Amino acid sequence: MAGIDRDTPIPSEIKLHKKSRRLELIYGEAQRYSLDFEFLRVYTPSAEARGHGAGQETLQTGKRNVDVDAIEPVGTYALRLIFSDGHDSGLYSWDLLYNLGKHHDELWQEYLKQIETQGLSRDIDTSSRPAAGSCGHHH
Repeated sequence: MAGIDRDTPIPSEIKLHKKSRRLELIYGEAQRYSLDFEFLRVYTPSAEARGHGAGQETLQTGKRNVDVDAIEPVGTYALRLIFSDGHDSGLYSWDLLYNLGKHHDELWQEYLKQIETQGLSRDIDTSSRPAAGSCGHHH
């Protein structure tokens, strides 16, 4: 089955913390990862964000306040996260979630570096469909 091998750790528990905007993955006694929604949204595995190969990724911007409205299991190998900005095409396989947890710090630094290098913002969404005449305050 795609996206999983025998050695991929599967969380024994998954908790959605809406107030702190975090998804908590618990692996047995010893390991737990707490991934914030912005991080998960930015690293969505969806094809539209990832493009069709290295270097074709669309850098996701303006996701600082994104929420996860729901989580749906996909078979036994992935989770679909339904985000408040309408994004729901990313399937987060167990190995992806584990790697996001494990490499969180360097991935996050990498993202912040890209945002800075490209002069983009975590508060202004330039990666989704632009709303005509909006000044970025769409609530």
